[in-house]
Order: sequence, then C-alpha cells, then structure tokens
Amino acid sequence: MNFYIQQSIHIQFIRIGTIANSSVFQIGSAGIIKPLSNLYNTGQFTEPSPAPSGQGNGVIVPLRPPSIS
Repeated sequence: MNFYIQQSIHIQFIRIGTIANSSVFQIGSAGIIKPLSNLYNTGQFTEPSPAPSGQGNGVIVPLRPPSIS
C-alpha cells in the first residue's frame, strides 16, 4: 500500500532545547527513518589515545544564543 502525502508547512518560530547524538528532528512526513552509526579513523591512528592527566587545563568557551533581529 502506498500513501502519497502533499503538505504545506509554515513555521513562524522553532526553539530546540537540546540536540544529542541520537536526536531526530523531523518536520513533515517520512516513511522510514533508519538509524545509522559509522565510526571512522580519519587520522590513521594505530594506538589508543593517552589517558587524561586529570589537570583542568581545558578551555571554557562561553556560548550564547544568536541575537534575533
């Protein structure tokens, strides 16, 4: 059985609170959403990464939402 759906979608405002690795954000209709996960070694690494040193020397970057004009 086939369904043919014709839609007209008008979005005035959308607020998305959180996006995670496994999030799906959909507007409209979809027949099937197939999960897919790929892991690539694009750096051609041959050994595991070293263990973290435990020192808090990371950089904290403040993020703020873009201003709406």
